[in-house]
Amino acid sequence: MVVDDHRLLAEALASALKLRGHRVLAAAAPAAGAAELVITRAPEVCLLGTATPAEPGMFDPVVRIKRERPQVAVLVLGPVPSPRGIAAAFAAGASGYVRHDERIEGVERAIMKARAGEAAVAPQLLQGAFSELLNPAAQPDDEGQRLLQMLTPREIEVLVRVADGEDTRLIAAGMGIAPSTARTHVQRVLMKLGVGSRLEAAALAARTGLLDRAGPVPGPSAPLNGTGPQA
Repeated sequence: MVVDDHRLLAEALASALKLRGHRVLAAAAPAAGAAELVITRAPEVCLLGTATPAEPGMFDPVVRIKRERPQVAVLVLGPVPSPRGIAAAFAAGASGYVRHDERIEGVERAIMKARAGEAAVAPQLLQGAFSELLNPAAQPDDEGQRLLQMLTPREIEVLVRVADGEDTRLIAAGMGIAPSTARTHVQRVLMKLGVGSRLEAAALAARTGLLDRAGPVPGPSAPLNGTGPQA
């Protein structure tokens, strides 16, 4: 049985398998109804297509099939998977993982292995998965988090106020500090961020998501030595 969200792909694969002497009970879409269909028809092997192997719940149909029809071997058809995708497929009870761009001969070999109770996955996929698991690639640099770690809480507040368009006088009034101190904080922020102007600092903070992480600035503090604005 071939089940895939793309009916044309399912029917093409089913036709190719029939030409090679396999009996195909059904070629169906969408994959969301795979479990019910497989449980009802009980094929020896089910080829189950997926476009997102690492998505949570993607292999719930496999879990149900193996629970209610444990004799059915499920082969997952999908894109080049991450180690998490392969692990999720096998954890759900799949007998193998076959890439969507595999030649029909490769699909047929996987079917034969699955029918024989063997794990059907290309050696290069396993090699790549194990290599990535043992030597995980560095995660993309989270620039917003890195910038937050460079700044003190007060400097973060200054940056948020700069991004809100406050000038030195308003920053000083809002934080209850002298204008000269506010100016010093602004200069330190610019220096740490490696930018030359307040506009550049605001743009960098917005682009990296730093402003969302920083949260709203506190309300106005009491001015020092009566230097704040009067109502």
